[in-house]
Amino acid sequence: MLPLQVIDSFLLNYEIGQVLLLVFVLGTLGLFPLGSKKLLGLHFAGFGLLFLLTPQAINSKIYLFVGLALLVIGPMLFTIGDE
Repeated sequence: MLPLQVIDSFLLNYEIGQVLLLVFVLGTLGLFPLGSKKLLGLHFAGFGLLFLLTPQAINSKIYLFVGLALLVIGPMLFTIGDE
């Protein structure tokens, strides 16, 4: 377990949108071996909603558009999934 000071000193150098984007990419890479488009669609839609609900006072506007794009792509992936 990492001490809280190490995590805090890491997060102070980045915006919340950058941290959420890193977690989104790592989660997507973790879902690829499962091969489920439905799970990937839920992941995209969930993070799209998270990007949209993040307050814009602590986040850049670009992450709002990333959230909108993910909210469009997520349900599309979910509906084409077979499993």
